[in-house]
Amino acid sequence: MTAVDVDVAVVGAGPIGLAAAIEARLAGWSVVVIEPRSFPIDKACGEGLMPGAVDALARLGVHPPGAPIAGFRYTDATRSAEHRFAGGSGLGVRRTALHDALAARADHLGVQRVDARVSDVAQHPDGVTVGDVRASWLFACDGLHSTVRRLVGLERPPIARVDRRRFGLRKHYVIAPWTDMVEVHWAADAEAYVTPLDGGLVGVAVLGPPRTDFDEVLTRVPELRARLRQADAVEGLRGAGPLRQRSSARSAGRVLLLGDASGYVDALTGEGIRVGLAHARAAVEAIGGRGVRQAAAYDRDWSRVSRDFRVITSGLLAAAQSPLRPLIVPAARAMPSLFGAAVERLAR
Repeated sequence: MTAVDVDVAVVGAGPIGLAAAIEARLAGWSVVVIEPRSFPIDKACGEGLMPGAVDALARLGVHPPGAPIAGFRYTDATRSAEHRFAGGSGLGVRRTALHDALAARADHLGVQRVDARVSDVAQHPDGVTVGDVRASWLFACDGLHSTVRRLVGLERPPIARVDRRRFGLRKHYVIAPWTDMVEVHWAADAEAYVTPLDGGLVGVAVLGPPRTDFDEVLTRVPELRARLRQADAVEGLRGAGPLRQRSSARSAGRVLLLGDASGYVDALTGEGIRVGLAHARAAVEAIGGRGVRQAAAYDRDWSRVSRDFRVITSGLLAAAQSPLRPLIVPAARAMPSLFGAAVERLAR
């Protein structure tokens, strides 16, 4: 393979990797994305883009097709609470459609691709070498189980007990969306997230502990089970996890961790894409500075753009894994202004 010399190498061509590549090209940097998987890349996720994520993608010139999302509805067996976004709309987008839109924009801007799996990272005073790629900076966007995070010594062991780990499962069903809200159905130890999608589909994602059975969870959510009874699943079950991941820092020399690779709490609030897009913007702004403004500043910017997501998600996750779990929906219904404020804070 011919050696590639660029300003920025991006490891991982998921949505955040492609968004980071687009950000870097728009800033005038030469960019290569390193990814062994064929396009489009799919992943088990809720597939709901919040209004802030839709706006961030539009700023990059990316406009994926999807179904409008007006807000959130939390529900259990006896009651529900909902909040409609105060301004703007979210979008329910199949992961593959989002990936296609990002890849097309990256191609249009001249982002190069290298089909390779990363097994080593060598840092130098003025750059990074990854296989046959030499770059001034490396953005690690290789997901929850980031190889780069481990190779550069930023991996932190999990602190949660094994029985507190959480996993995600997803299926698509052929049925016209019955609502313009993301529905979150709370069962005893798991949640089912329903997202309206384009093309007469809905996505159903289940989050729960190890060995969670997707179909068994649906049997404990009568409202959802009844709606899906006559609907066909269009592909097999896809899973991801464990979701909770930690890093000791977000940068090491000229390597910056973005998105899930930089650490992740949980998918409870559906904010992974929005926060990852903010990481991409912060990373490109950081490398455009001088001296301390660069990698060291990225850690501070990462904390700033991630703070609300991490605080709110951590609090909700702690309640969801405690005896308070049955009170979450009643509390949201009893305090609609607080519930709405939390949704709005995360959505932007």
